[in-house]
Amino acid sequence: MTAEIFQCRRCEDDKSMLEKAPFRNELGARILAQICSACWKDWLQHQTLLINHYGLDPRDKKARAFLYEQIEQVLLGDGDGKDIDTSKQGTIEW
Repeated sequence: MTAEIFQCRRCEDDKSMLEKAPFRNELGARILAQICSACWKDWLQHQTLLINHYGLDPRDKKARAFLYEQIEQVLLGDGDGKDIDTSKQGTIEW
């Protein structure tokens, strides 16, 4: 099965879309409709850096809210998202 090609909102290139939504909610549906698989893969690497750097537990409601906010800014918005501030390693300001 070949993935459908569309213009990705993030990179603005014609690329293949994700095979399925990454979340079972409205945010997942928006990602599926707007973000290519290559940009999603890049996001997952960035997300891993955020999780490791700030010591986030994705099962924690505040951590998920932070990561979802970053998805909104980085993938679906025009921002660059949260930089990794090495002076604050292991902590995050809510």
